[in-house]
Amino acid sequence: MANRFDVLAEIERLDPERDHQRIVHLSLGYEFPWDSIRALEIALYRTYCAPSISTLLDRTGEFRTATQRRYDDTSLLIAEICKWGYEDGRGKEALDRMNWAHAHYKIANDDFLYVLSTFIYQPVAWIDAVGWRPTCRNERLGYYYFWREVGGRMGITGIPGSYEAFEEWSRRYERENFRFADTNQRVGTSTRELFVSWFPRIAAPIVRYSIYAMLDDQMIAAFGFPRPLPLTRPLLKGALKLRGRFVRFLPPRRTPHFFTDSRNRTHPGGYHIGELGPERLVAAEQKRKPAPSRPC
Repeated sequence: MANRFDVLAEIERLDPERDHQRIVHLSLGYEFPWDSIRALEIALYRTYCAPSISTLLDRTGEFRTATQRRYDDTSLLIAEICKWGYEDGRGKEALDRMNWAHAHYKIANDDFLYVLSTFIYQPVAWIDAVGWRPTCRNERLGYYYFWREVGGRMGITGIPGSYEAFEEWSRRYERENFRFADTNQRVGTSTRELFVSWFPRIAAPIVRYSIYAMLDDQMIAAFGFPRPLPLTRPLLKGALKLRGRFVRFLPPRRTPHFFTDSRNRTHPGGYHIGELGPERLVAAEQKRKPAPSRPC
């Protein structure tokens, strides 16, 4: 890509329903690699505000004993699907692996549906607020058609039939289900401390406070976290907007970058998609596999 807006021009030429896999690859991999990772972190945080979701996550114990692995493996599977699509190859393998992990738990369809919605609307909200350019309509529709198709392949039913209808459904779910629960707080605190652990210890108070500033009042109440001071959110948003303006003047990416392309903490030497997932379930799966036959 020679021009900063060449990728956008290609996205605008594509059909968002037919070409949604290409749109997601271009948008998240070339245009907004850093922003999409941050947005999906907030998206996952939003899902913890519903007690029906946080109760299951808390019961598994992974957020107490394997928080980093839970974060890395989830991010890797999502990134593989976004990078390669869902029809074949690594993308299909990642989607199959996600379905394998979910099959071990009883999850309500509406909870599945809400999590799916956050993968559409949280990146749009983040990018439009602080990205180097706002999303175009083809991108927004591309996200919707992409995750609608993924949701169907996950066995999720009742996916609303349009971008706007799904957005309204998602907002209604939040109004009806977001409320404080101890499980919200435990899962949210474990995730917060994971993010804190990525920085020097001296920065811990600032990192915690910055996380509070990135959550809206509804989320703060659902977690029981302290509300940030009034100026904190505008200052943080202003800093992120400045970053976006700086990125706008950088040369366009020549190769895509997804979470899978960075060295992660859980699997620094690389990973196999078929070994991702909760450690307890992976260990049980390995025990059931037949031992390799000995050579004659």
